[in-house]
Amino acid sequence: MKHQNKYRKFQLQQKNIEALERENSRFKRIYSEYENMSDELWNLENSNGEQLPDDFINAIIIQKSYLEDEIEDWLVQFNDKKKLKTDNS
Repeated sequence: MKHQNKYRKFQLQQKNIEALERENSRFKRIYSEYENMSDELWNLENSNGEQLPDDFINAIIIQKSYLEDEIEDWLVQFNDKKKLKTDNS
């Protein structure tokens, strides 16, 4: 039996992600969707069940990529805002 892939692309940004989730419901929804999609994709790619069409898998990969880009943008803005606060202190 294969174990769930625990690697997360944003693992090193967890504290910032948690802060963003607390202050912004839209970010929280997007990040939750990204995590669900990542888990589902991992399960699909590692299942021994019925093979799904490559087009279906590729569509999920593309959607996950869009969500990653949006999360990265949020994190850059969050980090920039944090940096401004510390610079102005």
